[in-house]
Amino acid sequence: MRSEQVRDLTKVLFLDIETVPAEYRWADLDPQMQQFWDQKTRYRQGAQNMNAADLYREAGIYAEFGRIICIGVGRIEEQGNGHHLRVTTLHGDHERDILERFVELLNKHYDTDDHWLCGHNGREFDFPYIARRCVVNTVPLPRLLDIAGLKPWEVGHLDTMNLWSFGDRKNFTSLALLTHILGIPTPKDDITGADVARVYYADNDLDRITAYCRKDVVATVQLYLRLTGYPLIPEANIIQV
Repeated sequence: MRSEQVRDLTKVLFLDIETVPAEYRWADLDPQMQQFWDQKTRYRQGAQNMNAADLYREAGIYAEFGRIICIGVGRIEEQGNGHHLRVTTLHGDHERDILERFVELLNKHYDTDDHWLCGHNGREFDFPYIARRCVVNTVPLPRLLDIAGLKPWEVGHLDTMNLWSFGDRKNFTSLALLTHILGIPTPKDDITGADVARVYYADNDLDRITAYCRKDVVATVQLYLRLTGYPLIPEANIIQV
């Protein structure tokens, strides 16, 4: 049986994804997809007194209507002076290429029962989103995402939001809030998730998004360490590639 407490931190791949709507503007969607979006958001339209076009700015969070433009990954390495963290991103305008590189990474380095993925709200968002987009792009699922038929304790997924919940599943607690109240230093000082689509489509600034994604990976790693009793990794030991 797997445990949320991992003894060998080098076996964990920490990740965060950045997503955008498949089309920037509602008007650019084909009529059938507009109809599907209208159906999917019908309840929220009434609850928020908004129409489908107004709500489309949130389409990037749904795997059926969005796509991945960046996957940030971080791995912890053990060296003589303690833990070090190496963070990089797989990013670009072609989602299939991003997914293929990510799957290649998992298949090569994270393919056994003692390997894990870790994200903040990863179980509800990042992990299933990546898996769904792999299916859409006909990219074979790697072992850590191919979880159909597995029992919950057989799935190699860690989630810092679940760790913080202590069994309470009533609400979402943001990464920014948790790092703030727990005194975890993070350089999250630029854009937020709500800005990603605009920065990508309107500003054409993917580099800014990748920098933001790497910061989220660092924050997730530090939060996991804090929640599981490990010391934080000093900034001098964090390498962003």
